[in-house]
Amino acid sequence: MDKQVKIFDTTLRDGEQSPGCSMNLREKIEVAKHLERLKVDIIEAGFAVSSPGDFKSVQTIAQTVKDCSVASLARCVKGDIDAAYDAVKDAADPRIHVFLATSPLHMQYKLKMTPDEVLEKTREMVKYAVSKCSNVEFSAEDATRSDLEFLARVCDAAIKSGAKVLNIPDTVGYTTPDEMRERIEYLIKNVPDSDKVEFSVHCHNDLGMAVANSLAGVLGGALQIECTVNGLGERAGNTSLEEVVMALHTRPALYNAQTRIDTKQIYRTSKLVYNIIGQSAPINKPIVGANAFAHESGIHQHGVLAKKETYEILTPESVGVQTNQMILGKHSGKHAFTTRLEELGYKLTDEEIATAFSKFKDLCDAKKSVTDGDIEALVNNNTVSTEGMYKFVKFDVQTMGKSGVSGTICLKKDNEFIEQTALGDGSIDSLYAAIDKIVLPPDHTLDKFIINAVSEGKDTLGEVVLKLRSDARSFNGRGLSTDIIEASIEAYLSAVNQLMQ
Repeated sequence: MDKQVKIFDTTLRDGEQSPGCSMNLREKIEVAKHLERLKVDIIEAGFAVSSPGDFKSVQTIAQTVKDCSVASLARCVKGDIDAAYDAVKDAADPRIHVFLATSPLHMQYKLKMTPDEVLEKTREMVKYAVSKCSNVEFSAEDATRSDLEFLARVCDAAIKSGAKVLNIPDTVGYTTPDEMRERIEYLIKNVPDSDKVEFSVHCHNDLGMAVANSLAGVLGGALQIECTVNGLGERAGNTSLEEVVMALHTRPALYNAQTRIDTKQIYRTSKLVYNIIGQSAPINKPIVGANAFAHESGIHQHGVLAKKETYEILTPESVGVQTNQMILGKHSGKHAFTTRLEELGYKLTDEEIATAFSKFKDLCDAKKSVTDGDIEALVNNNTVSTEGMYKFVKFDVQTMGKSGVSGTICLKKDNEFIEQTALGDGSIDSLYAAIDKIVLPPDHTLDKFIINAVSEGKDTLGEVVLKLRSDARSFNGRGLSTDIIEASIEAYLSAVNQLMQ
């Protein structure tokens, strides 16, 4: 294989800006660390100029991540470029990603600029970005609806101004694989000095072809794919990282390309992102869905039992799905627990290991045996810091016949224990009402409430993921326990504490 394709992950920028997928700073850093462990080449950490919070998250990620490049998006505006550079300048390999629309539709109605003005703005702003940072990427927004000859002139201007990467985005998910391949081939052939830059593709999934279009771009000569974990993004989403990476991994002879991605980290990273945004993978989601490696048809089962390759083109283990479970129990020591964490691919600090081991021991008292799935759930269920917030202590519920259910909750804040009782339609409803009596949160609605079983058996850990909405903001909560009511309380309290902050 003679092509090394770079993976540019924009989960924290394009993915995070999609409705219902916002993350706080702690969550963004957690995702960035997983992306680094996944070995993506570039993390687009945000749009630094958009808000003080976004600037802070980009800056913190740039200072934290050292094994990949960190980029910030910027419009072709000096203030944007200044903010982007200030945010990423401490990164091991900082990148400024500037963009300007090039399609007739965007130039006329959005930019209100002529083609010549767009060319001049491209030259001016790419030069300005290069004066700040040598690693500059230029994106021609709505490139797939742009005139090819004009697009080539814009690319030429960006190269002459010092851009190192030229991104050809399918901004509205309009193009098809044949068209994307032809567009990349045309630009490589017709843009002077095209061999001195890397071409990139950034595809949206409005017509369900983002992954196919990105792979077609690679066939056309692109050396960078821009994508997101789980395909998150505006509208129907972006190219799915896990799908496009495993396509390259599974069909190396066709694409003559490889990535540096550690594919065994894919499932873990996918699960983390879904947990943070309060969602779960559709059961038929390629690579990471529950049915991705399931076979119910008798014909399929017979073939797989005879030889897996009959119906499986990749193995669960290749993406980090554990099929051979190691069972740990209450007699397992810290050394065995830590060793298993390392075998599962986790690299935790001593403090994180101590916290996880304490949770593991508590779980051992509630379950006869603890599986890999349980351990991964414990590690991934890192809730928001509770310093100065309300902590769960205990609960009690009593049925009141036709009057409903009476729920009593005891919470602790600092050194004070507070108890309240409320009526509700059911156990969880009454306990949530009791929590509201104590915390007195602003008006909010419960937008989502999901219960998942982490492993098999009646004593499995129950994972509750929920989303609260207050005004225009949403807050995700997660809880984990063998008692589903307790998990529900922990999830609600996690979200309410964020709401109060």
